[in-house]
Amino acid sequence: MKKNSEQIILEASRTVSAAYQQFGELKTVVTEMLKSRSGRERGHFTPKEDEAIRQTLVTYWQLRTALLETIYQLYEDVGRSRVSNPHLFLPGYAGALILVDSARFLREKFHHEPLIRKKLNEPEPNFNIPADVYNTVQGSLVKVRTAWKLYHAARYFALNQDKLKSFGRDDERAAEMFGIVESLSERLHVRFSDYAKARIRFQFRQWWMMFERDLCFSAMYRMQKLAGDLMAGFYVKPNHKPQMPDKIQNELKALLSPGDVLLTRKEYAITNYLLPGYWPHAALYLGDTETLQKSGLESLPHVQKRWGKLMECDADDTSRVLESMKDGVHIRTLQSPYQCDSLLVLRPRISANEITEAIGRSLHHEGKDYDFNFDFSRADRLVCTEVVYRSFDGVGTMELPLKMRTGRLTLAAEELARMGLASQNFDIVATYIPDVDQNVLVGADAVEKVKPIFA
Repeated sequence: MKKNSEQIILEASRTVSAAYQQFGELKTVVTEMLKSRSGRERGHFTPKEDEAIRQTLVTYWQLRTALLETIYQLYEDVGRSRVSNPHLFLPGYAGALILVDSARFLREKFHHEPLIRKKLNEPEPNFNIPADVYNTVQGSLVKVRTAWKLYHAARYFALNQDKLKSFGRDDERAAEMFGIVESLSERLHVRFSDYAKARIRFQFRQWWMMFERDLCFSAMYRMQKLAGDLMAGFYVKPNHKPQMPDKIQNELKALLSPGDVLLTRKEYAITNYLLPGYWPHAALYLGDTETLQKSGLESLPHVQKRWGKLMECDADDTSRVLESMKDGVHIRTLQSPYQCDSLLVLRPRISANEITEAIGRSLHHEGKDYDFNFDFSRADRLVCTEVVYRSFDGVGTMELPLKMRTGRLTLAAEELARMGLASQNFDIVATYIPDVDQNVLVGADAVEKVKPIFA
């Protein structure tokens, strides 16, 4: 089911808001880290210092990637439909300004720190981060093409500030986006001289008449193209739309039970927001609305506050999952995890009552932000596998051990899949991997087809 513009704007605004806050925290960490010069004076970093720098890299890369994908997806249909929606502009432009501000912040802090720059250019395979991140990001800032595309957005905002600000009178999210734009606008510094160069270099006259007819479209379309350019090295197939066939979706839905963990894979994604491996993402299936009504969960105080969301999430689809994505931890329908190419269903090896307990625990976390820092030691922000961890660990016989990665205790979706293969904590119920088989496989057949992935 295609999302409407209101849903798209809400999800984008949530992502931008969380990124703005967590970039602010990252700046504080970097500033404190640079107060100590011991590593730079000795010419190398201790393991602890190295770990701190790599943690900074992981957080920055995940935040940058989430914002790029948000901007790209926000305007994905604009280029084809030429439909202008000024409400789309604010979260996209706010996200673009956060990207510019964060890149310039790193340059200001690290340009004269060759030892740290070298460390920031190292790959981090634990989090799917390629080599030369620092150089790539800084190089993108000085491109004339970048100045040209951002100039349209800056111009549109300058000419329409009053109109855009008025959106925030009745919309708290719009007000927040406008505030972010105001606070960061001075960091853009797109000079007219840069714009003039771009006008000549990219045959500006060819575009001018079309852009003048619709400056809003021009601003949105150029930002979408900018995000696409910056993602180009990491998006193998930008036009790929992950979505399982309807027949497969229906077969899997008939097999699901409340408490099932859905591991998914999207081919050609710009990056996996979680940890590497064939299955990078996880969602928790809560059941359908009828099953939830019979579960007794409504009597729990923290569930009562969320009962309306559980029942009214989507009138046309009664399935419910709890899933942490870049816009945060939210109740969604199966259409969210079903937007994938491959899927694995894991069932917890505990009783029905214990599963209900786990689902109740999971709902404590609904509405929290996504944790771009991957810090399992804090519970106010969660990545997708942390939803599974905090729901099941300690319930019945369930023990989900965490693994240290780049100074963080984490749980990868890949590790959940391995537990399923070993019938430890979970059983593999079903899978759909089109490269392996065009059908849904269940039970022993599913296990046998999944095994080679881990060979």
